[in-house]
Amino acid sequence: MTILKGKKYSILALISSLSFVFIVGFSSLMPMVFVNAAVQVGGGDNKIANPLGTTGPQNLPDFIKAIIKIVLVVGIPILVLAIIYSGFLYVSAQGNPSKLEIAHRNLLYTVIGGALLLGAFVIATAIGQTVKDIGGGV
Repeated sequence: MTILKGKKYSILALISSLSFVFIVGFSSLMPMVFVNAAVQVGGGDNKIANPLGTTGPQNLPDFIKAIIKIVLVVGIPILVLAIIYSGFLYVSAQGNPSKLEIAHRNLLYTVIGGALLLGAFVIATAIGQTVKDIGGGV
């Protein structure tokens, strides 16, 4: 155990250096992989088939919107339950300052999480609309 404690930072340095080499090698080989896949899949016209098919989102902004809508569908009911739970914590605190502090912190984190959920949707919509406007509405 003492051997591992003494070599903890050297192991971390080794892992980080190897991960850097892996990332650089992977990023340099990716264009060749995609070109070969495009030639094989597209039949020579250098196009990659959409893995989502023709019914799914056809571009990146629509894909991001679809993901964020799924997150909102799951996240908003959880957010409502968390607000209800925070209210329950306030009621069950019965004036105890430490329990009131926990309830207040829980409500604050819940509101921050809700703001992040809705903010992500607004930012994704704004970026998607900007990309469509720049691209000429394509």
